[in-house]
Amino acid sequence: METFAPGADLDPLPPVAREASPLPEDSAAVDPAAVPMVAIPYGFARKHGVVLQPTEPEATPVVALREGADPRMLIEVRRYLARAFDVAVVPPVAFDRLLSDAYAMDGQATAMAAVGMGDELDMLAEGLPTAEDLLDTADDAPAIRLINGIIADAARNGVSDIHIEPYETGLVVRMRIDGVLRETLRMPPHVAPVVVSRIKVMARLDIAERRVPQDGRMGLTLGGKLLDVRVSTLPSRAGERVVLRILDKENAGIDLDALGMDEAMYALLRHALAEPNGIILVTGPTGSGKTTTLYGALRLLNDGSRNILTVEDPVEYAVEGVGQTQVNAKVGLTFAAGLRAILRQDPDVVMVGEIRDRETAEIAVQASLTGHLVLSTVHTNDAVGAITRMRDMKVEPFLLASTLRAVIAQRLVRRLCDVCRRPVRAADGVAPLLGIKPGKMVYEAVGCERCNHTGYRGRIGVFEGVRVDETIRRLINEGGDEAAIARHAFEHSTSLAQSAKALVKAGLTTPEEAVRVTRREADDA
Repeated sequence: METFAPGADLDPLPPVAREASPLPEDSAAVDPAAVPMVAIPYGFARKHGVVLQPTEPEATPVVALREGADPRMLIEVRRYLARAFDVAVVPPVAFDRLLSDAYAMDGQATAMAAVGMGDELDMLAEGLPTAEDLLDTADDAPAIRLINGIIADAARNGVSDIHIEPYETGLVVRMRIDGVLRETLRMPPHVAPVVVSRIKVMARLDIAERRVPQDGRMGLTLGGKLLDVRVSTLPSRAGERVVLRILDKENAGIDLDALGMDEAMYALLRHALAEPNGIILVTGPTGSGKTTTLYGALRLLNDGSRNILTVEDPVEYAVEGVGQTQVNAKVGLTFAAGLRAILRQDPDVVMVGEIRDRETAEIAVQASLTGHLVLSTVHTNDAVGAITRMRDMKVEPFLLASTLRAVIAQRLVRRLCDVCRRPVRAADGVAPLLGIKPGKMVYEAVGCERCNHTGYRGRIGVFEGVRVDETIRRLINEGGDEAAIARHAFEHSTSLAQSAKALVKAGLTTPEEAVRVTRREADDA
């Protein structure tokens, strides 16, 4: 790692390099000890392959230089920072990740969106034109900046969904952060048609049609971070409601351990994925991370030696090396039709987005019987419930018993902020629901700047798994009820409620949060 020290002799800087993308001149005479470290402007960083890495305030700054980039740009960086720094040469892929982390996930994202956060969003909202001005294209700029600012703010805070809701009293913007909706902006009612129309234009939807629901998507890049935004509109009494679902494409390569899957559950899944054929099901409510778990499983299997095909509704993440097909009911491409078609493509592994009807279930079973490994999801409350659900779809018990390999149920709970969490004694009303003795030391949410004063930062998975062994096969074949299957399945593994209890004891979440997502299982325990 080479060190560059600031100096007065900056004349050797080539004029061409200065003209290409000059940095601001007003920092040349700044006393390094008098001001905090300033960030390199995003446009210069991306174009010339230099990015300032985060370090401790008292440490020597480190500037990452992309391989192949012109090292003479470091002279301009030296002049701009006006202090010594170390240089680390990094490969292009690693540099792109550093660039994304440095800009897309902090306040710089708002600069890329050409709008600031906080009060500036309110100012932009007040400056939006009325509905009568919609045909005037010159008035689109404030709406574009407002929408870009909202999406940039959402990306910075890890928002999964943005809800834009028109009412008679105003247009409300709510964001789902860590699974909980929170109001972030309220605008005058007259701006609703302008905002909705602009979003529909960006998503290539029909702006003249306001009577039927529409679905679309738009791709965005924020600081080198690729975002896929799914757009859904729904007519309502006061106007069209819009929901934007933000899909971070980097999550397509997420590791299963990043979800909080413990060693026992990870081993159960890996063992099931090692099977040459059969069905592996992931269950849980909407937004519980089922698709992310399936993508993590595909990543384990995607070693180039297998033909992996999927049929999804919609394709959420593009995965290199995996053939992905999107359901299109308008042309008859349903889950069943897509699954039937991809079985003619010589697949080794098949992922079906959801088994929701008898036809899809029967084709999935037949696929597993003919030597394919099938991964899919089912909407049930727990792992054992998936077995009953498959039987309800008229899958013969003997076929289900011979093809089912494992079922995983999951939930997502908010993770406590490790900076501001505080130990307290468990409350008498909540502790018994998780089997925790009242008065036992647990942690509660407090709130600080790091977690945006919510007390939580991110989410972690709660899992339960059922490995189908000979006993469970016999119970399925004999039509055994859920209670009998569950008693055997959880003799040597943990249920959802027990997994949530373990997270509470480890100080990763609160008892209230654990009960919120596992209430039914806790009541039955």
